[in-house]
Amino acid sequence: MTLTVKEELIRRSPLRVLEKSISGGLGRGNIGVLASRKGVGKTACLVHIAADKLLQGQHVLHVSYASRVDHIVTWYEDIFKEIAKAPKMRAALDEFDELIRHRVIMNFKQDGARTEQVLRSLEAMIVHGNFRAETVIVDGLDFVQAGPDDLLKFKEFAGRLGLEVWFSASLKKEDPLFDDRGIPYELAAHLGAIDVLISLQHHGDHVHFALVQDHGRLAPKDLRLKLDPTTLLIAKEARPKAR
Repeated sequence: MTLTVKEELIRRSPLRVLEKSISGGLGRGNIGVLASRKGVGKTACLVHIAADKLLQGQHVLHVSYASRVDHIVTWYEDIFKEIAKAPKMRAALDEFDELIRHRVIMNFKQDGARTEQVLRSLEAMIVHGNFRAETVIVDGLDFVQAGPDDLLKFKEFAGRLGLEVWFSASLKKEDPLFDDRGIPYELAAHLGAIDVLISLQHHGDHVHFALVQDHGRLAPKDLRLKLDPTTLLIAKEARPKAR
């Protein structure tokens, strides 16, 4: 069977490498966390994950705890523009406006909205607003301010509505950030609610991805993925040539 240009793009996406590395993907009812210092590129990664879901025809709810969301809208535009630079993709992405209708951005202040209120708002959008999201992106939650119960509430919500939920976690602690198993000290209290934990760390000019926990199992592993510093897209690492 001949694949369409969009289907070929989805098949060749480096996010397929990520899915294979975490037992076929995050999965409905599960919580995934991308952890790093602030400014490393977590939001760009989350938007790339969301863009991939949109290309597959899924609906995405993007929750932001930032004071403004205009930069998030720009991230989506920029990442779709980068995707459109791929051979034969420009025409396929003329439908950007249609794709983006399947994404809703919701903005909350963490010190002004309890987790229960946030989840009620999300459920109202999904159920009563008839926005059948399959994926929820949560960007900017302060894990130090949030207690373990907050993430467990998101976990219960994800299971009840059949959602994949991806979080970003900005690590504020001074070095060392990670224990000898690669677990961020600031997230240790939340591990019971986290299914997939991935750390992002600078290696020279690039940001590299390391799998820390895979569906509850500690599984330190180099994912052979990097964040391209020019496009801010997740990319496959070139494997060293055999000698």
